[in-house]
This record gives sequence, structure tokens and C-alpha cells, in this order.
Amino acid sequence: MLTYLVFLALQGLIIGALARLALPGKDPLGLLQTMAIGLAGSFAAGLLFYAFGGRGAAPFLAAFVFSTLIVYFIRRRRGGGLTSPSSANPRTPGPHER
Repeated sequence: MLTYLVFLALQGLIIGALARLALPGKDPLGLLQTMAIGLAGSFAAGLLFYAFGGRGAAPFLAAFVFSTLIVYFIRRRRGGGLTSPSSANPRTPGPHER
């Protein structure tokens, strides 16, 4: 059981790191967050393959694509885009917020 958990952690770390490398720019994510992104992408790919009648583990490429999408959505949530992790122009307060 412990060997399986270590294998899952390493798989999540590798897939998460590749997903972060797929998008240009530096992401402010730690080691555990990168691992969590890889595991979440693998889980989402596994659910998709299970829903369509696939058996076994989700392929590496599907887990990579889902993890890359998760990194992209994290960037969008933080105000960034596809090529930049955060917005270059910080939001200026409006006249009613001063």
C-alpha cells in the first residue's frame, strides 16, 4: 500500500511539473501544489475514461492535458492568461473605491 502511494505521488509530481512547463511563464506553485495538480489531472482523466467504458488507468497524455487545463484555470483565476501567470497591469481602483 505504501509503495502504491509513493508511486501515485511521483506520478502526480511528474505530470504536474510537465503541465507547468507546457505553459510559458513562472507559476507561483509549490511542490505539493504541483503534485496535487498532477493527481487531480490524473483523476479527472480517469473519470472521463471510466465514463466512456475504458478500463485500467487513464493514459499519460490524457492526464497531462487535464493537468495543463487545471494550471490554465488557476492562472485565469489569479488574473493571468495563457502566456502570463498574472496580469501585467495591476487593477486600478475606480472612483467609488477611493
